[in-house]
Amino acid sequence: MRLIPLAAAALTALSLAAPAHATLAPGAVAPDFATRGAMAGKIVPVNLKTALKRGPVVLYFFPAAFTSGCNAEARAFAEKIDAFRAAGATVIGMSADNVADLQAFSSSECAGKFTVASAGPRVIAGYDVALGRQVKGRDVTSRTSYVIARDGRIAFVHSDMSPAEHVSQTLAAVQKLTGKSAAR
Repeated sequence: MRLIPLAAAALTALSLAAPAHATLAPGAVAPDFATRGAMAGKIVPVNLKTALKRGPVVLYFFPAAFTSGCNAEARAFAEKIDAFRAAGATVIGMSADNVADLQAFSSSECAGKFTVASAGPRVIAGYDVALGRQVKGRDVTSRTSYVIARDGRIAFVHSDMSPAEHVSQTLAAVQKLTGKSAAR
């Protein structure tokens, strides 16, 4: 029968056309959260509402601390942290890692320049970043970066498992949002 190959081709086309991962859309309200994280090896409280009082927030989810892509991404954010601050933004990295692992990661890979926080199941579900697999009994998040405006709404989303464009894309989005760049 000719219908079976046609049906299979249609299903394949649909699966390729559909995004591999859904994310919160620009304009959506970012779910508030309070958790623990680490900055320069010290445990700190992390609260989105509090961070938004200072300006926009770049909330970037990464799969797991001390993996090659996540290390590269953290180092790239650390290298550009002054540009994010000049644009008025706070950078917060999040993963399902435990706080003890994030303490070490915040010192070594983040160079003590920004906070990384532990995302529990509620945060992972709220931001729609579950990758659909587990490592060491915990969910692994997708590599998704959100720029959240001061009003708590998503202004920009970049979701790609490659860490290559997350820093440049989110920095450009923050600069566009605030009208501030490092050159000013």
